Amino acid sequence: MENLEQERLIAARYRLLHLLGRGSMGTVWAAHDEVLRRQVALKEILRPPGMTDVAADELRERTMREARAVAALSHPNLVTLYDVVQHDGDPYVVMELVPSRSLGEVLQEQGCLTEKQGAAVMDAVAAALAAAHRAGITHRDVKPGNVLIADDGRVKLTDFGIARNVAEATMTARGITLGTPAYIAPEVAQGGDVSEAADRWSLGATMWAAMAGEPPYVGKNVMLTINAVINGDVPVPAGAGRLAPVISGLMQKDPAERLSLVDVRKQVYPLLPEPGTDAFEVRESVPLPVVVRPKPKIEPDAPLADDPGPLPFMVTKPLAPQRPRGRVATTFLLVAAILLFVVGSGGGFALTRLAAGAPLLPPTQQTLQTLPTLPVAPRLEPRTASAVTAIGDQGGKFTLNVEASWTMYAEQRAADKLMPASAVVHFVSPSGAYEVAVQRYPDYYPRRDISAYTASVQARWPGRFFGGEKVLTPNLAGPHSEDGIQFIYRTVEGDEPNALRRSHFSRVLPYGNDLWVVEVVVPTEQEDEARVRLFDAIASTFAPV
Repeated sequence: MENLEQERLIAARYRLLHLLGRGSMGTVWAAHDEVLRRQVALKEILRPPGMTDVAADELRERTMREARAVAALSHPNLVTLYDVVQHDGDPYVVMELVPSRSLGEVLQEQGCLTEKQGAAVMDAVAAALAAAHRAGITHRDVKPGNVLIADDGRVKLTDFGIARNVAEATMTARGITLGTPAYIAPEVAQGGDVSEAADRWSLGATMWAAMAGEPPYVGKNVMLTINAVINGDVPVPAGAGRLAPVISGLMQKDPAERLSLVDVRKQVYPLLPEPGTDAFEVRESVPLPVVVRPKPKIEPDAPLADDPGPLPFMVTKPLAPQRPRGRVATTFLLVAAILLFVVGSGGGFALTRLAAGAPLLPPTQQTLQTLPTLPVAPRLEPRTASAVTAIGDQGGKFTLNVEASWTMYAEQRAADKLMPASAVVHFVSPSGAYEVAVQRYPDYYPRRDISAYTASVQARWPGRFFGGEKVLTPNLAGPHSEDGIQFIYRTVEGDEPNALRRSHFSRVLPYGNDLWVVEVVVPTEQEDEARVRLFDAIASTFAPV
C-alpha cells in the first residue's frame, strides 16, 4: 500500500518519494518537485475523523491563511515555505527539506549545550523571531522541539502552526489554545493574548532547558505545571554561565520588563563562536535518492504555459494575519514539518478551557473555599473524540456521555520506563473541580498487562498515592486479552496549605491490542456522592468506535 502511495503525483507536480512521519493531523513525505527538480517536504494535512464539512472548510481556509502569512517570511534561520496546493480535497503544504535534528533530540544525546552552542542557538532563534515579528507574526510555541540543528550546523526555527491542532482549526469562543505547558508565558497560561513578548518568554524558557538539560517547569500533571508557571517563582537558570542574565531577562513575569530581541542579540554576540568555526559538529547527511526524469520535448514554436490561475482554494473574506504557529526522526533525515505532528512529553498540548469565563486552572484548597454542588441528575450528552498518539497509530475514536458544558482538551504523554506513549482526552467541568480523562495506549498487548499499568500509576505519586481494592468490571464488547478491572486511588497534589486532595475512579479496559482507561477525578470530600452521580453514570457509557 505504501509503495502505491509513493507513486502518487500531488497537484500534477510533487511526486512522493518516501514517508518521513505520520501523525494525528496528517502525513509528511519527502517529495520531488517535478517542475523545479528539487526535493521538498510535503505536509499532507488530513481531515480528522468525525470532522464536519463546515469544520473541514474552516481547516482548509485556516491552512491557506496561515500559509500565506508564513510564506511572507524569508530568513536564513527560518524554514522556508514554498507552496500550498489542494489535492483530492485535502490541503498540502510544501516546505524546505532540512536534514537535521531537533534541539530536543540534541539535548537527549548530550544532556545540555555548551556556552558557545547556547549562544549560537539563542542568537539564531532571536533573529528568526525578530524577522517574524516584523512581519506581524507570532510563533506561539517556541520550544526545543521546534528548533532545528541542521546537519550542516545551521540553526532554524520551524512550525509556525499551519493546522497544528484540530482544536485550533475549529476554535470558537468556547476556548483557547496554548503551547507546550513548560514553555508558555504566564500571561498566556492565564488566558491572555499571545504577543511578541510571549514568544520572548518562550525563547528564555527554551534556553533555560537547553543549558540545564531539563525544562524550567516540570510536573506530573499538566494543570500543576501551568499553576507553577503562573504562580511559582521564576527558577534561576541552571548551568547557563554567562547566558544566565539573558535568560533571566527574557523570563520576567511582567511582559513589559522582558529583554527585547535586539538586546538579547547584543548581549549574546560576545559569546558566539569565532567566525569560521561551528558550534555544532557538522554531520554527514544521507543523500536522498536522485530522481531522473526525461526532459519534455518542447516544440520551437510552442506557446508559453497558461497562467496558473487563482490559488487552489480561496478565503471567503479578507482576514487579518493570524498567529502562525511534535518527535519523529530517522537516522538520515529530520524535516521541519514532522515537528508539526510529533510531540514530546506534554507537547502538542491543546487546551480549550476558559469557556464562558471559566478559570483555566483546577481549584486548590485555597481557591476552592466552597465545593461546587454535585448535580443530582447530570445532563449527560454523547461526546465523540479521538485519542490518537503522535506516532501515527490507527483508530482511537470513542464516544462517552459527558455534560455538554464541560470543555475538552487533548494531551500527549511520552513513553517512560514503565509505560509506552499514550494519548489522553480530558473533559473538565466549568468550575475545574471535576474531570473525566480517557487514556489510550495503542498496541499495549501482548507485551504488557494491566498490572504494569497499575504499577505505573503508583509510581507517578511516590509517597502521595493511596490505593484501593481492585475489582473486576464488565468488559468491552469485542476482543480482549484479559479482564478489565476497576479501582479507586487518592492523591495529594501540590504543597500545603494549597494541596489539593483528589479521588480518582479508574476503569481499565483491554480492547483488542489497546488498553483504555476511563477515569473520573473529583474532590476527595465528595468521593461517595461522586461515585454514583458521576463515575457510575459516565464510565458505563464509554465505547470505542
